[in-house]
Amino acid sequence: MRVSIPSLCGLSDFRGFSQVAVSNHTGRLVLVMTKEELKGASEEEQQAQSKKGLKKAQKEAEKAAKKAEKQAKLAAEQQSTDEDDFAKDRYGVSPMVQSQEKLDRVLVRVQQLTPERADQLIWVRARVHTSRAKGKQCFLVLRQQQFNVQALVAVGDRASKQMVKFAANINKESIVDVEAMVRKVDQKIESCSQQDVELHIERIFVISQAEPRLPLQLEDAVRPEGEGDEEGRATVNQDTRLDNRVIDLRTTTSQAIFRLQSGVCQLFRDTLTDKGFVEIQTPKIISAASEGGANVFTVSYFKTSAYLAQSPQLYKQMCICADFDKVFCVGPVFRAEDSNTHRHLTEFVGLDIEMAFNYHYHEVIDSITDTMVQIFKGLRDKFQTEIQTVNKQYPSEPFKFLEPTLRLEYTEGVAMLRAAGVEMGDEEDLSTPNEKLLGRLVKEKYDTDFYVLDKYPLAVRPFYTMPDPTDKVDLEKIKAYIDSFRYGAPPHAGGGIGLERVTMLYLGLHNVRQTSMFPRDPKRLTP
Repeated sequence: MRVSIPSLCGLSDFRGFSQVAVSNHTGRLVLVMTKEELKGASEEEQQAQSKKGLKKAQKEAEKAAKKAEKQAKLAAEQQSTDEDDFAKDRYGVSPMVQSQEKLDRVLVRVQQLTPERADQLIWVRARVHTSRAKGKQCFLVLRQQQFNVQALVAVGDRASKQMVKFAANINKESIVDVEAMVRKVDQKIESCSQQDVELHIERIFVISQAEPRLPLQLEDAVRPEGEGDEEGRATVNQDTRLDNRVIDLRTTTSQAIFRLQSGVCQLFRDTLTDKGFVEIQTPKIISAASEGGANVFTVSYFKTSAYLAQSPQLYKQMCICADFDKVFCVGPVFRAEDSNTHRHLTEFVGLDIEMAFNYHYHEVIDSITDTMVQIFKGLRDKFQTEIQTVNKQYPSEPFKFLEPTLRLEYTEGVAMLRAAGVEMGDEEDLSTPNEKLLGRLVKEKYDTDFYVLDKYPLAVRPFYTMPDPTDKVDLEKIKAYIDSFRYGAPPHAGGGIGLERVTMLYLGLHNVRQTSMFPRDPKRLTP
Protein backbone atom coordinates (compact mmCIF):
# COMPACT_ATOMS: atom_id res chain seq x y z
CA MET A 1 0.00 0.00 0.00
CA ARG A 2 1.31 3.48 -0.84
CA VAL A 3 0.40 6.57 1.18
CA SER A 4 1.44 9.90 -0.32
CA ILE A 5 1.85 13.02 1.85
CA PRO A 6 3.60 16.40 1.31
CA SER A 7 7.37 16.21 1.35
CA LEU A 8 7.55 18.74 4.21
CA CYS A 9 6.67 16.05 6.76
CA GLY A 10 9.51 15.18 9.13
CA LEU A 11 11.14 11.74 8.94
CA SER A 12 10.67 11.43 12.70
CA ASP A 13 6.94 10.89 12.04
CA PHE A 14 7.46 7.86 9.80
CA ARG A 15 7.25 5.17 12.49
CA GLY A 16 5.82 1.90 11.20
CA PHE A 17 6.75 2.38 7.54
CA SER A 18 9.14 -0.15 6.00
CA GLN A 19 10.27 2.01 3.08
CA VAL A 20 10.63 5.69 2.28
CA ALA A 21 10.85 6.71 -1.38
CA VAL A 22 10.67 9.87 -3.46
CA SER A 23 8.23 10.08 -6.34
CA ASN A 24 9.99 11.27 -9.49
CA HIS A 25 6.73 12.68 -10.83
CA THR A 26 5.32 14.56 -7.90
CA GLY A 27 8.47 15.49 -6.01
CA ARG A 28 6.78 14.32 -2.83
CA LEU A 29 7.84 11.71 -0.29
CA VAL A 30 6.08 8.37 -0.71
CA LEU A 31 5.85 6.08 2.30
CA VAL A 32 5.48 2.37 1.61
CA MET A 33 3.85 -0.13 4.03
CA THR A 34 3.27 -3.84 3.60
CA LYS A 35 -0.14 -5.39 4.28
CA GLU A 36 1.22 -7.08 7.35
CA GLU A 37 2.59 -3.78 8.71
CA LEU A 38 -0.69 -2.02 7.97
CA LYS A 39 -2.62 -4.65 9.87
CA GLY A 40 -0.23 -4.26 12.80
CA ALA A 41 -0.80 -0.54 13.15
CA SER A 42 -3.71 0.42 15.32
CA GLU A 43 -6.33 2.85 14.12
CA GLU A 44 -5.55 5.25 16.97
CA GLU A 45 -1.86 5.39 16.10
CA GLN A 46 -2.65 5.98 12.45
CA GLN A 47 -5.07 8.78 13.27
CA ALA A 48 -2.57 10.45 15.68
CA GLN A 49 0.21 10.28 13.14
CA SER A 50 -2.06 11.56 10.39
CA LYS A 51 -3.24 14.56 12.43
CA LYS A 52 0.31 15.39 13.59
CA GLY A 53 1.72 15.11 10.09
CA LEU A 54 -1.00 17.22 8.53
CA LYS A 55 -0.62 19.90 11.18
CA LYS A 56 3.11 20.08 10.71
CA ALA A 57 2.77 20.05 6.94
CA GLN A 58 0.30 22.90 7.15
CA LYS A 59 2.70 25.00 9.27
CA GLU A 60 5.59 24.32 6.93
CA ALA A 61 3.46 25.18 3.92
CA GLU A 62 2.42 28.47 5.50
CA LYS A 63 6.05 29.24 6.32
CA ALA A 64 7.14 28.47 2.76
CA ALA A 65 4.37 30.64 1.36
CA LYS A 66 5.40 33.59 3.51
CA LYS A 67 9.02 33.15 2.45
CA ALA A 68 8.06 33.02 -1.22
CA GLU A 69 5.88 36.10 -0.78
CA LYS A 70 8.77 37.97 0.89
CA GLN A 71 11.22 37.00 -1.85
CA ALA A 72 8.77 38.06 -4.54
CA LYS A 73 8.29 41.39 -2.78
CA LEU A 74 12.06 41.94 -2.52
CA ALA A 75 12.53 41.02 -6.17
CA ALA A 76 9.80 43.46 -7.16
CA GLU A 77 11.35 46.18 -5.03
CA GLN A 78 14.77 45.48 -6.53
CA GLN A 79 13.36 45.61 -10.03
CA SER A 80 11.59 48.85 -9.19
CA THR A 81 14.78 50.20 -7.62
CA ASP A 82 16.86 49.31 -10.66
CA GLU A 83 14.32 50.97 -12.90
CA ASP A 84 14.16 54.10 -10.71
CA ASP A 85 17.94 54.38 -10.03
CA PHE A 86 19.01 56.93 -12.64
CA ALA A 87 22.60 56.82 -11.28
CA LYS A 88 23.08 53.05 -11.42
CA ASP A 89 25.88 53.40 -14.01
CA ARG A 90 27.74 55.96 -11.86
CA TYR A 91 28.76 53.63 -9.03
CA GLY A 92 29.55 50.01 -8.30
CA VAL A 93 32.33 47.47 -7.93
CA SER A 94 34.72 47.50 -10.88
CA PRO A 95 36.02 44.26 -12.39
CA MET A 96 39.53 43.28 -11.35
CA VAL A 97 42.18 45.32 -13.16
CA GLN A 98 43.78 42.89 -15.61
CA SER A 99 45.35 45.37 -18.04
CA GLN A 100 42.71 44.67 -20.69
CA GLU A 101 42.22 48.32 -21.59
CA LYS A 102 43.97 51.66 -21.32
CA LEU A 103 41.75 54.46 -20.08
CA ASP A 104 42.46 57.99 -21.18
CA ARG A 105 42.05 59.20 -17.63
CA VAL A 106 44.37 61.34 -15.51
CA LEU A 107 44.34 60.62 -11.78
CA VAL A 108 45.07 63.66 -9.62
CA ARG A 109 47.12 63.26 -6.44
CA VAL A 110 45.32 64.14 -3.20
CA GLN A 111 48.26 66.36 -2.27
CA GLN A 112 47.50 68.43 -5.38
CA LEU A 113 43.92 69.20 -4.33
CA THR A 114 44.21 72.91 -3.51
CA PRO A 115 41.95 75.95 -4.00
CA GLU A 116 43.64 76.51 -7.37
CA ARG A 117 41.75 73.45 -8.65
CA ALA A 118 38.36 74.75 -7.49
CA ASP A 119 35.45 73.97 -9.86
CA GLN A 120 37.49 71.39 -11.76
CA LEU A 121 36.09 67.92 -12.46
CA ILE A 122 38.84 65.44 -11.59
CA TRP A 123 39.49 61.74 -10.97
CA VAL A 124 41.18 60.52 -7.77
CA ARG A 125 42.19 57.04 -6.62
CA ALA A 126 42.42 56.71 -2.84
CA ARG A 127 41.50 54.60 0.15
CA VAL A 128 38.29 55.09 2.09
CA HIS A 129 39.63 56.24 5.45
CA THR A 130 36.26 56.86 7.12
CA SER A 131 32.63 57.20 6.07
CA ARG A 132 29.60 58.70 7.77
CA ALA A 133 26.05 58.63 6.41
CA LYS A 134 23.70 61.43 7.39
CA GLY A 135 20.24 61.57 5.88
CA LYS A 136 20.45 61.85 2.11
CA GLN A 137 24.21 62.36 2.07
CA CYS A 138 27.39 60.55 3.00
CA PHE A 139 30.70 62.10 4.06
CA LEU A 140 33.88 60.21 3.19
CA VAL A 141 37.51 60.91 4.03
CA LEU A 142 39.69 59.72 1.17
CA ARG A 143 43.33 58.99 2.04
CA GLN A 144 46.37 58.73 -0.16
CA GLN A 145 49.52 58.02 1.86
CA GLN A 146 49.95 60.91 4.33
CA PHE A 147 47.38 63.17 2.63
CA ASN A 148 43.61 63.07 2.93
CA VAL A 149 40.58 65.04 1.76
CA GLN A 150 36.91 65.20 2.68
CA ALA A 151 34.41 64.04 0.04
CA LEU A 152 30.63 64.24 -0.15
CA VAL A 153 28.02 62.13 -1.92
CA ALA A 154 24.56 63.75 -1.76
CA VAL A 155 21.25 62.92 -3.39
CA GLY A 156 20.77 65.25 -6.35
CA ASP A 157 21.12 65.48 -10.11
CA ARG A 158 24.27 63.33 -10.15
CA ALA A 159 23.68 60.92 -7.28
CA SER A 160 20.69 58.80 -6.33
CA LYS A 161 19.75 57.62 -2.84
CA GLN A 162 20.96 54.16 -3.87
CA MET A 163 24.36 55.64 -4.78
CA VAL A 164 24.58 57.35 -1.38
CA LYS A 165 23.74 54.06 0.34
CA PHE A 166 26.38 52.25 -1.72
CA ALA A 167 29.05 54.79 -0.77
CA ALA A 168 28.13 54.59 2.92
CA ASN A 169 28.54 50.79 2.89
CA ILE A 170 32.02 50.68 1.34
CA ASN A 171 34.39 49.02 3.81
CA LYS A 172 37.12 51.17 5.30
CA GLU A 173 40.54 50.80 3.59
CA SER A 174 38.91 49.82 0.29
CA ILE A 175 40.46 51.48 -2.76
CA VAL A 176 38.10 53.57 -4.88
CA ASP A 177 38.19 55.61 -8.06
CA VAL A 178 36.22 58.82 -7.67
CA GLU A 179 35.15 61.43 -10.19
CA ALA A 180 34.35 64.62 -8.33
CA MET A 181 34.08 68.37 -8.52
CA VAL A 182 36.61 70.26 -6.41
CA ARG A 183 34.89 72.85 -4.23
CA LYS A 184 36.29 75.48 -1.87
CA VAL A 185 35.01 75.38 1.69
CA ASP A 186 34.09 78.35 3.86
CA GLN A 187 35.56 76.86 7.01
CA LYS A 188 38.81 74.91 7.16
CA ILE A 189 38.49 71.14 7.53
CA GLU A 190 40.86 70.68 10.46
CA SER A 191 40.73 66.88 10.39
CA CYS A 192 42.18 66.64 6.85
CA SER A 193 45.51 67.58 5.32
CA GLN A 194 43.66 69.29 2.45
CA GLN A 195 41.81 71.81 4.62
CA ASP A 196 40.61 74.33 2.02
CA VAL A 197 38.70 72.09 -0.40
CA GLU A 198 36.36 69.13 -0.50
CA LEU A 199 35.23 66.81 -3.27
CA HIS A 200 31.63 66.57 -4.47
CA ILE A 201 31.44 63.05 -5.84
CA GLU A 202 29.69 62.33 -9.14
CA ARG A 203 31.00 58.80 -9.73
CA ILE A 204 32.49 56.22 -7.35
CA PHE A 205 33.78 52.75 -8.17
CA VAL A 206 35.41 50.23 -5.85
CA ILE A 207 38.72 49.03 -7.30
CA SER A 208 39.72 46.76 -4.41
CA GLN A 209 37.43 45.81 -1.54
CA ALA A 210 38.93 45.52 1.95
CA GLU A 211 37.78 43.00 4.52
CA PRO A 212 35.04 44.45 6.75
CA ARG A 213 37.01 43.76 9.95
CA LEU A 214 40.49 45.31 10.28
CA PRO A 215 43.13 44.03 12.74
CA LEU A 216 43.56 47.59 13.97
CA GLN A 217 41.89 50.93 13.35
CA LEU A 218 44.08 53.58 11.73
CA GLU A 219 42.54 56.39 13.77
CA ASP A 220 43.60 54.50 16.93
CA ALA A 221 47.08 53.91 15.54
CA VAL A 222 47.76 57.65 15.06
CA ARG A 223 46.33 58.75 18.42
CA PRO A 224 49.03 60.12 20.76
CA GLU A 225 49.61 58.00 23.86
CA GLY A 226 47.44 59.13 26.74
CA GLU A 227 45.07 61.12 24.56
CA GLY A 228 41.49 59.98 24.83
CA ASP A 229 42.06 57.77 27.89
CA GLU A 230 39.25 59.47 29.76
CA GLU A 231 36.84 58.91 26.87
CA GLY A 232 37.94 55.28 26.63
CA ARG A 233 39.34 55.65 23.14
CA ALA A 234 41.99 53.09 22.26
CA THR A 235 45.63 53.40 21.31
CA VAL A 236 47.65 50.65 19.61
CA ASN A 237 50.64 49.09 21.34
CA GLN A 238 53.92 48.36 19.62
CA ASP A 239 53.52 44.59 19.28
CA THR A 240 50.07 44.95 17.70
CA ARG A 241 51.52 47.47 15.25
CA LEU A 242 54.41 45.21 14.30
CA ASP A 243 52.21 42.09 14.04
CA ASN A 244 50.01 43.99 11.55
CA ARG A 245 52.78 46.10 10.05
CA VAL A 246 51.23 46.51 6.59
CA ILE A 247 48.18 48.21 8.11
CA ASP A 248 50.31 50.25 10.54
CA LEU A 249 52.53 51.47 7.69
CA ARG A 250 49.45 53.06 6.08
CA THR A 251 49.08 55.59 8.90
CA THR A 252 50.03 59.17 8.13
CA THR A 253 52.73 58.99 10.82
CA SER A 254 54.41 55.89 9.39
CA GLN A 255 54.17 57.27 5.86
CA ALA A 256 55.90 60.46 7.02
CA ILE A 257 58.62 58.60 8.96
CA PHE A 258 59.70 56.43 6.06
CA ARG A 259 59.48 59.17 3.46
CA LEU A 260 61.79 61.26 5.62
CA GLN A 261 64.05 58.23 6.04
CA SER A 262 64.21 57.89 2.27
CA GLY A 263 65.28 61.53 2.25
CA VAL A 264 68.14 60.72 4.64
CA CYS A 265 69.45 58.11 2.18
CA GLN A 266 69.09 60.44 -0.79
CA LEU A 267 70.80 63.35 0.97
CA PHE A 268 73.59 61.05 2.15
CA ARG A 269 74.20 59.87 -1.41
CA ASP A 270 73.90 63.31 -3.02
CA THR A 271 76.18 65.02 -0.51
CA LEU A 272 78.95 62.43 -0.76
CA THR A 273 78.69 62.20 -4.54
CA ASP A 274 79.15 65.98 -4.70
CA LYS A 275 82.24 65.56 -2.51
CA GLY A 276 83.77 63.13 -5.00
CA PHE A 277 82.91 59.89 -3.19
CA VAL A 278 82.13 56.68 -5.09
CA GLU A 279 79.27 54.46 -3.96
CA ILE A 280 80.28 50.82 -3.58
CA GLN A 281 78.45 47.55 -2.89
CA THR A 282 80.15 45.09 -0.56
CA PRO A 283 79.51 41.37 0.14
CA LYS A 284 77.15 40.50 2.97
CA ILE A 285 78.20 36.82 3.08
CA ILE A 286 81.81 36.75 4.25
CA SER A 287 84.41 34.17 5.25
CA ALA A 288 85.31 35.66 8.64
CA ALA A 289 83.71 37.98 11.16
CA SER A 290 84.38 41.55 10.09
CA GLU A 291 84.60 42.86 13.66
CA GLY A 292 85.72 39.79 15.57
CA GLY A 293 83.96 36.47 16.05
CA ALA A 294 81.50 37.52 18.73
CA ASN A 295 77.94 38.60 17.95
CA VAL A 296 77.98 37.21 14.44
CA PHE A 297 75.38 35.17 12.55
CA THR A 298 76.79 31.93 11.15
CA VAL A 299 75.22 30.52 7.98
CA SER A 300 75.69 27.27 6.12
CA TYR A 301 77.68 27.85 2.93
CA PHE A 302 77.72 24.64 0.90
CA LYS A 303 80.26 22.38 2.69
CA THR A 304 81.56 25.05 5.04
CA SER A 305 80.38 27.95 7.18
CA ALA A 306 80.15 31.65 6.41
CA TYR A 307 79.02 34.76 8.27
CA LEU A 308 76.64 37.65 7.75
CA ALA A 309 78.64 40.87 7.60
CA GLN A 310 78.66 42.95 10.79
CA SER A 311 79.83 45.91 8.71
CA PRO A 312 81.44 46.65 5.33
CA GLN A 313 84.63 47.64 7.17
CA LEU A 314 87.11 45.26 5.50
CA TYR A 315 85.88 45.95 2.00
CA LYS A 316 85.77 49.71 2.47
CA GLN A 317 89.45 49.63 3.41
CA MET A 318 90.32 47.30 0.54
CA CYS A 319 88.71 49.81 -1.85
CA ILE A 320 90.90 52.60 -0.44
CA CYS A 321 93.94 50.38 -1.01
CA ALA A 322 92.61 49.93 -4.57
CA ASP A 323 92.88 53.72 -5.09
CA PHE A 324 89.21 54.62 -4.96
CA ASP A 325 90.27 57.34 -2.49
CA LYS A 326 86.80 58.10 -1.09
CA VAL A 327 83.95 55.56 -0.88
CA PHE A 328 80.58 55.12 0.78
CA CYS A 329 77.91 52.45 0.90
CA VAL A 330 74.32 52.02 2.03
CA GLY A 331 73.40 48.47 2.94
CA PRO A 332 72.24 45.92 5.52
CA VAL A 333 74.31 45.19 8.61
CA PHE A 334 73.80 42.16 10.87
CA ARG A 335 74.53 41.97 14.60
CA ALA A 336 73.80 38.82 16.61
CA GLU A 337 73.44 40.80 19.82
CA ASP A 338 70.85 39.53 22.30
CA SER A 339 69.88 43.11 23.17
CA ASN A 340 66.24 44.03 23.61
CA THR A 341 66.71 47.74 24.18
CA HIS A 342 64.98 50.65 22.49
CA ARG A 343 67.96 51.28 20.20
CA HIS A 344 69.24 47.83 19.18
CA LEU A 345 68.29 45.75 16.13
CA THR A 346 69.81 42.54 14.80
CA GLU A 347 69.58 43.90 11.26
CA PHE A 348 69.75 47.53 10.25
CA VAL A 349 70.85 49.73 7.35
CA GLY A 350 74.36 51.09 7.67
CA LEU A 351 75.50 54.43 6.24
CA ASP A 352 79.25 53.91 5.89
CA ILE A 353 82.10 56.16 4.80
CA GLU A 354 85.82 55.51 4.24
CA MET A 355 88.38 57.91 2.79
CA ALA A 356 92.07 58.48 2.45
CA PHE A 357 93.44 61.56 4.19
CA ASN A 358 96.62 63.51 3.71
CA TYR A 359 98.06 64.37 7.10
CA HIS A 360 95.42 64.24 9.88
CA TYR A 361 92.33 62.15 10.60
CA HIS A 362 90.43 65.37 11.35
CA GLU A 363 90.16 65.70 7.57
CA VAL A 364 87.87 62.66 7.72
CA ILE A 365 85.95 63.92 10.76
CA ASP A 366 85.33 67.23 9.00
CA SER A 367 84.00 65.43 5.93
CA ILE A 368 81.72 63.16 7.98
CA THR A 369 80.32 65.95 10.15
CA ASP A 370 79.71 68.21 7.16
CA THR A 371 77.86 65.35 5.47
CA MET A 372 75.61 64.97 8.52
CA VAL A 373 75.00 68.72 8.66
CA GLN A 374 73.96 68.73 4.99
CA ILE A 375 71.53 65.90 5.74
CA PHE A 376 70.04 67.80 8.70
CA LYS A 377 69.67 70.97 6.62
CA GLY A 378 68.07 69.07 3.75
CA LEU A 379 65.55 67.42 6.08
CA ARG A 380 64.73 70.75 7.69
CA ASP A 381 64.21 72.50 4.35
CA LYS A 382 62.55 69.75 2.29
CA PHE A 383 60.59 67.58 4.74
CA GLN A 384 58.65 69.99 6.94
CA THR A 385 55.33 68.32 6.03
CA GLU A 386 56.64 64.95 7.21
CA ILE A 387 58.22 66.43 10.36
CA GLN A 388 54.98 68.17 11.33
CA THR A 389 52.94 65.02 10.63
CA VAL A 390 55.13 62.96 12.97
CA ASN A 391 55.05 65.71 15.62
CA LYS A 392 51.26 65.51 15.79
CA GLN A 393 51.52 62.02 17.26
CA TYR A 394 55.00 62.26 18.80
CA PRO A 395 55.65 65.89 19.82
CA SER A 396 59.32 66.90 20.08
CA GLU A 397 61.54 69.95 19.87
CA PRO A 398 63.13 70.70 16.47
CA PHE A 399 66.48 68.95 15.98
CA LYS A 400 69.31 71.44 16.55
CA PHE A 401 72.84 71.42 15.13
CA LEU A 402 75.74 73.80 14.71
CA GLU A 403 77.73 74.67 11.61
CA PRO A 404 80.58 73.84 11.90
CA THR A 405 79.84 70.92 14.20
CA LEU A 406 80.81 71.19 17.87
CA ARG A 407 83.85 69.02 18.66
CA LEU A 408 84.65 68.12 22.28
CA GLU A 409 87.62 66.12 23.47
CA TYR A 410 86.93 63.14 25.68
CA THR A 411 88.50 64.81 28.70
CA GLU A 412 86.13 67.79 28.31
CA GLY A 413 83.16 65.43 28.28
CA VAL A 414 84.39 63.67 31.41
CA ALA A 415 84.86 67.05 33.14
CA MET A 416 81.25 68.03 32.32
CA LEU A 417 79.98 64.76 33.79
CA ARG A 418 82.06 65.18 36.94
CA ALA A 419 80.72 68.70 37.36
CA ALA A 420 77.23 67.16 37.23
CA GLY A 421 78.11 64.80 40.08
CA VAL A 422 79.20 61.70 38.11
CA GLU A 423 82.20 59.86 39.50
CA MET A 424 84.36 58.34 36.75
CA GLY A 425 88.00 57.98 35.81
CA ASP A 426 89.84 59.76 33.00
CA GLU A 427 90.00 56.58 30.90
CA GLU A 428 86.71 55.01 31.91
CA ASP A 429 84.26 54.26 29.13
CA LEU A 430 80.90 56.04 29.00
CA SER A 431 77.97 53.97 30.21
CA THR A 432 74.66 54.38 28.39
CA PRO A 433 73.17 56.57 31.19
CA ASN A 434 76.28 58.77 31.26
CA GLU A 435 76.25 59.03 27.47
CA LYS A 436 72.64 60.29 27.62
CA LEU A 437 73.45 62.66 30.47
CA LEU A 438 76.38 64.12 28.55
CA GLY A 439 74.06 64.71 25.60
CA ARG A 440 71.68 66.68 27.83
CA LEU A 441 74.57 68.69 29.32
CA VAL A 442 75.89 69.54 25.86
CA LYS A 443 72.39 70.60 24.76
CA GLU A 444 72.04 72.90 27.78
CA LYS A 445 75.47 74.47 27.30
CA TYR A 446 75.85 74.59 23.51
CA ASP A 447 72.24 74.25 22.26
CA THR A 448 72.99 71.41 19.87
CA ASP A 449 71.76 67.83 19.51
CA PHE A 450 74.75 66.80 17.38
CA TYR A 451 78.39 66.91 18.39
CA VAL A 452 81.64 64.94 18.10
CA LEU A 453 83.42 63.45 21.11
CA ASP A 454 87.03 63.25 19.97
CA LYS A 455 90.26 61.65 21.25
CA TYR A 456 88.91 58.64 23.06
CA PRO A 457 91.68 57.20 25.28
CA LEU A 458 93.30 54.04 23.99
CA ALA A 459 92.17 52.02 27.03
CA VAL A 460 88.50 52.70 26.28
CA ARG A 461 88.50 50.83 22.98
CA PRO A 462 91.13 48.10 23.38
CA PHE A 463 89.26 45.69 21.07
CA TYR A 464 89.99 47.79 18.02
CA THR A 465 93.70 48.13 18.73
CA MET A 466 94.85 44.66 19.84
CA PRO A 467 93.89 41.02 19.27
CA ASP A 468 91.33 39.43 21.56
CA PRO A 469 93.24 36.49 23.10
CA THR A 470 90.04 34.45 23.59
CA ASP A 471 88.61 35.04 20.13
CA LYS A 472 91.36 35.31 17.56
CA VAL A 473 90.54 35.85 13.90
CA ASP A 474 91.84 33.23 11.48
CA LEU A 475 94.12 35.40 9.34
CA GLU A 476 93.99 32.88 6.50
CA LYS A 477 90.30 33.63 6.08
CA ILE A 478 90.97 37.36 5.67
CA LYS A 479 94.18 36.95 3.67
CA ALA A 480 92.90 39.19 0.86
CA TYR A 481 92.28 41.97 3.38
CA ILE A 482 95.71 41.59 4.99
CA ASP A 483 97.43 41.41 1.60
CA SER A 484 95.80 44.67 0.48
CA PHE A 485 98.06 46.47 2.96
CA ARG A 486 101.23 44.78 1.68
CA TYR A 487 101.27 46.65 -1.60
CA GLY A 488 101.00 50.22 -0.40
CA ALA A 489 98.04 51.62 1.54
CA PRO A 490 97.34 55.35 2.01
CA PRO A 491 96.43 56.65 5.50
CA HIS A 492 92.69 56.42 5.80
CA ALA A 493 89.79 56.48 8.23
CA GLY A 494 86.03 56.29 8.20
CA GLY A 495 82.85 55.79 10.13
CA GLY A 496 79.40 54.33 10.04
CA ILE A 497 75.98 55.01 11.55
CA GLY A 498 72.63 53.28 11.44
CA LEU A 499 69.98 54.79 9.17
CA GLU A 500 67.24 53.87 11.63
CA ARG A 501 69.01 55.62 14.51
CA VAL A 502 69.57 58.79 12.48
CA THR A 503 65.85 58.90 11.67
CA MET A 504 64.84 58.12 15.26
CA LEU A 505 67.08 60.79 16.79
CA TYR A 506 66.24 63.46 14.24
CA LEU A 507 62.48 63.03 14.79
CA GLY A 508 62.80 62.70 18.57
CA LEU A 509 61.27 59.20 18.61
CA HIS A 510 61.88 56.78 21.46
CA ASN A 511 62.25 53.38 19.83
CA VAL A 512 64.28 52.34 16.81
CA ARG A 513 61.55 49.88 15.82
CA GLN A 514 59.42 52.88 14.84
CA THR A 515 61.98 53.72 12.14
CA SER A 516 62.60 50.17 10.88
CA MET A 517 60.05 49.16 8.28
CA PHE A 518 60.10 45.47 9.24
CA PRO A 519 62.29 45.36 12.36
CA ARG A 520 64.40 42.39 13.41
CA ASP A 521 65.39 41.90 17.02
CA PRO A 522 66.08 38.82 19.22
CA LYS A 523 62.33 38.27 19.69
CA ARG A 524 61.01 39.15 16.24
CA LEU A 525 61.62 37.43 12.92
CA THR A 526 58.27 38.23 11.27
CA PRO A 527 56.59 39.74 9.36
